[in-house]
Amino acid sequence: MDTDAQHDEPERDRSPDPEEGRKGRSRSFRVGVGAAVLVGVLLLTSAFVVQPFLIPSSSMEPTLRVGDRVMVNKLAYRFGNLPERGDVVVFDGTGNFAGEEGSGGNPVTALLRKAGAVTGLVEPAESDYVKRVIGVGGDRVSCCDKRGRIEVNGEPVDEAYLHPGDTPSAVPFETEVPSGRLWVMGDHRSMSSDSRDHLGEPGGGTVPVDHVIGRADWIGWPFGRLGSVRHG
Repeated sequence: MDTDAQHDEPERDRSPDPEEGRKGRSRSFRVGVGAAVLVGVLLLTSAFVVQPFLIPSSSMEPTLRVGDRVMVNKLAYRFGNLPERGDVVVFDGTGNFAGEEGSGGNPVTALLRKAGAVTGLVEPAESDYVKRVIGVGGDRVSCCDKRGRIEVNGEPVDEAYLHPGDTPSAVPFETEVPSGRLWVMGDHRSMSSDSRDHLGEPGGGTVPVDHVIGRADWIGWPFGRLGSVRHG
C-alpha cells in the first residue's frame, strides 16, 4: 500500500461554503419578501378595487351557485354612481339583515378569517350578503299583480333571472323604499332570506346604500362558469 501517496493527497474541506450559505439565505429572503409583497398587493386590491367573494348559499341560483367565486367591483359606486335596479350587490347586513357585531372572540382568529374572506378562500362573514336590487330610494315595491309579478311604481318587473319553478314571491307585500336605501331579493325566491323577511325590523327590510360593498360583476371560479354576472 502506498501510504506516501495517500498522505500526499490534499485533504478535502468538508465544511460548507460560506458564500453558498449566504446565497441560499439571500434567495430565501428575496422569496419571502416577494411573497409578502404579493400578499400585500392582493389585500390592497381586495380592499379597494376588486374583492373575491365566495358564494355560500343557493339564494341567488341560477345566477350564482354555491362555491362560485365572484369578483366584486368596489369602484362601481365610488364616484357618485348609485346601485340601480337589477344590480347584483354584496353588502354588509349588520343592523339590518344581521344583528350588531359583537366585540368578543379571538381577535387573531377573526383577523385570519377576514383575510381568508377578502381573498375568496373561505366563506364570508355571516353579516355579508349577496342579493339583487329590486327597488331604490323612492320606489314603491309590491307583490303581486294579477299575473303574480312584482311591481315597481306600478309597473311589472320582467324577472327572467328567477330560479325555474319559483314565483316572484309567495308572500304578498307592499313597501316604499326610503331615500338612500335599497330593497333587495334573491333570485331563488323560495330559498332566499331577503328584504321580505325583515319588513317588521328597523329599516323595514331595506339596506342602506352605504352598506353596499360593491357590485358582483364577474364569476372568476370555477373555470367552467367564467363570465359576467347578469344584471337587470
